[in-house]
Amino acid sequence: MLGLSSRTGRSAVPDESVKGEGERGGGGYAAAIAPPPVARMEVRNIDLDGQELRVGIRPGSGNLPPLLMFNGIGANLELVQPLVDALDQVEVVIFDVPGVGGSPAPTLPYRFSTLASLADRLMTRLGYRQLVDVLGVSWGGALAQQFAHQFPKRCRRLVLASTSAGVVMVPGKLSVLSKLLVPRRYTDPDYLQKVGGQIYGGVYRRNPELLRDHSRHIRSPGGRGYLYQLLAAWGWTSLPWLGSLRQPTLVMHGNDDPIVPLINAKFLAATIPNARLHVVDDGHLFLVTRAREVGPIVEGFLAQDAA
Repeated sequence: MLGLSSRTGRSAVPDESVKGEGERGGGGYAAAIAPPPVARMEVRNIDLDGQELRVGIRPGSGNLPPLLMFNGIGANLELVQPLVDALDQVEVVIFDVPGVGGSPAPTLPYRFSTLASLADRLMTRLGYRQLVDVLGVSWGGALAQQFAHQFPKRCRRLVLASTSAGVVMVPGKLSVLSKLLVPRRYTDPDYLQKVGGQIYGGVYRRNPELLRDHSRHIRSPGGRGYLYQLLAAWGWTSLPWLGSLRQPTLVMHGNDDPIVPLINAKFLAATIPNARLHVVDDGHLFLVTRAREVGPIVEGFLAQDAA
């Protein structure tokens, strides 16, 4: 069952709670960006108290705590496969947020606090009963902050990429943000090809072929699921408690991010007591386009004080 081991402190998943979906490889895009993975990600559907979640688990080869990853808005788990492949020491757990990828949308909207509780229950169901590390990118970075705040004794280390403190952020250009209000870039490959460089910045401005490869791994989110993600972020901010986070935190950001300007990362790093900033010469999705470069940085940070 998913390469269970004592190093993560998790036990077997009950057979009745898991429905196998089969494995999905990273494809040509992952192979072009990152080195071959230690093990393939195994993707399963897990019924968690009535909410089905599509969950990916990639076993690691080291003794680090498991890394729980939160993806960006509208993004299915395959879109961060290059980074997963570059993290060869750590066991990775990632799931499609309800309404995105292969996870059905719930009846009612949710808040970040609801999703943080859902993620905690998922990790417990999977048998991860000890400390976990957390990484969040963009929209998922807000969820990662919420998880670290809500479960301080559960979260050991925190990695925040291309994200902000919520509604208090310094916003990107209106022409870019307006394109994020609808999921058209996920449903229309030609549209993504046209506006992807403007939205994501960095290498996507110069290499259209990467956009074509990126689109091949998209599982279009449903309109209701995308709306729920927007509503979860509406009015949310970590500002009142950001300074109380005690987890060692790595804040990573691209210097050409049209969605979340770099100043937001500097604010996070200055406000979180035990945080440091790492700036990458790229855009909003540097975790994918620079996976080979940033993977070892993330893993080195997680390896500190791992014992």
